[in-house]
Formats: sequence, C-alpha cells, structure tokens
Amino acid sequence: MASIAAPVGWRVWLAGARPRTLPAAVVPVLVGTACAAGRADVVAWRAVAAGVVALALQVGTNYANDYSDGVRGTDRGDRRVGPLRLVGSGLRTPGAVKRAALASFLVAAAAGLALAIAVGWELLVVGALAIAAGWFYTGGPRPYGYLGLGELFVFVFFGVVATTGSAYVQEETLSGLALAASVPVGLLATALLVVNNLRDIPGDTASGKRTLAVRLGDARTRWLYVALLVGAVVMVPVVAAVGERPGAALALAAVPLGRRPVIAVLGGARGGELVPVLGDTGRVQLAFGALLALGLWLTA
Repeated sequence: MASIAAPVGWRVWLAGARPRTLPAAVVPVLVGTACAAGRADVVAWRAVAAGVVALALQVGTNYANDYSDGVRGTDRGDRRVGPLRLVGSGLRTPGAVKRAALASFLVAAAAGLALAIAVGWELLVVGALAIAAGWFYTGGPRPYGYLGLGELFVFVFFGVVATTGSAYVQEETLSGLALAASVPVGLLATALLVVNNLRDIPGDTASGKRTLAVRLGDARTRWLYVALLVGAVVMVPVVAAVGERPGAALALAAVPLGRRPVIAVLGGARGGELVPVLGDTGRVQLAFGALLALGLWLTA
C-alpha cells in the first residue's frame, strides 16, 4: 500500500488545527445569534467577533492539546491512528506548536476584549476561564482531559457558554431560549469528542490517559455517542416551545445525515475506520446547527 504524503508548508498548520472539529466553534455562534434575533437588534460586528473568539479558542485548544500530548509522549507515531499531530509526528517542534497555541488564544483574547468594551467586562472573566480550560485540557500537572472530564468541558464551553455568550453579546442579557438551544449544540459538540476518544481507546489506555471512553469501555462509549445524537434531536421541540419559535423544527431535516455515522459506530468501526465518522459527525453538527439557526431566525 502506498503511503500518504505528509502535508507541507501552511497545510501542516491547517492539519494541526484539525478542521473537522471546527463546526464545534461555528455552530454555537450561529445558533446564539439567531436566538437574539427578534429580541434585540443584531449587531453584525459583534457576531463576527464572537465567531473569531470561538474559532480561535477551538484552534488554540487543538494546538495546545497537540503540544501537551506531544511533549508527554502520548501521541507517539506507533500509537496514533487519528488525524495528524504536529509534535508527535515530528513535523513541527514543541516550541513552535506551543507558540501557535498561544497566538490563537491571543487572537481570541483580542476579539473578546473588543466585545467586553462594547458589552461588559464580565466577558473578560468568561474568556479567561475558556482559555484556561483550553490549555489545561491536556496541559499542566494534572490535565483534566486525562481524568475523563473532557466531555464536560466541551459541553460547557462549546455548548452552553459559546451559545449563550453569542446571544448575550447581542441582547446583553441571558435568555431561556439561548440556554435551551445551547443543550443540543453542546450535545453534538460532545459527540465529536466522544467518537475521537472512542477511536483512541487502545492508544490512550497504553499511554495512561483515562479519558471517559477509556473509563466506560468500548461498548458503552458507542452507546454514549448515539445517546448524544438522539438527545440533540429530542431537545428540538423543547427549544421551539421555550422560545415560541416553531421554526426550530427545521433542524430535524438534518437527522438523516446521522444515519451513516451511527451505523458505523454501532457496527463496530474502530481505529482508522472511525476517522471518517469524525467528519460525518462534524457535518451533522454543522447542518443541524445551521438549520436550527435558520429556523430560529425565520420565526423570530
């Protein structure tokens, strides 16, 4: 079998940013901004700034994860079956990847500062917590991602905080609609991490990473993945009812896209077979989120 050539130049950094995970950053901004429509005058630059914050936090977290796992030796080439890791593969030095992570967090901080000046300084506290959570996921002396708490971080920061925060910068108040809508967004973002960690169970077990997937085991992790997708669907009528936005039901049109990844996961796909499932899950999240946002906006 012919080997796949490693990326070069800027494509190395793009691969390290793990683009299949980026819907987790885009979707909550779309949904949160749509929640604010009809309740406040949506300010375009604030929505764009919120998007920059979310994307930069996601990319920064991915680079920080790459750096920390790389220097610990938990991403050695003989264990890695997932997307390319920059430090573990030797394509970039630990110092370069660390600087990329810090630069990404700096971009998030700059965009967040602009929002804080316009909206309120409380956003600085939220932003600082988000950056710290991104770094200490696999960084620091006791990374919480190694303790099985990564899914909780993703649900909270890429679900609840990102969605309600995107609505908050428009409305300047918390709303029940944004909070309800953050739940399916967070569940789908968590599903991305669950399938990623399902794929990595053998390597994580060998390297001592006690992720939630390692703790639950293969079979229960597969059912957790399905439960997260089902939970997102179940929440749609709740979101529609809380905000009196029947258009939220438009998100259900994305349900057929979940068929292929669910079949693969329940069918026992493992290792490299789960890499396409990560992409499929990202597409489910992006379609679901875009349709949910559109429906919320149309019935505002």
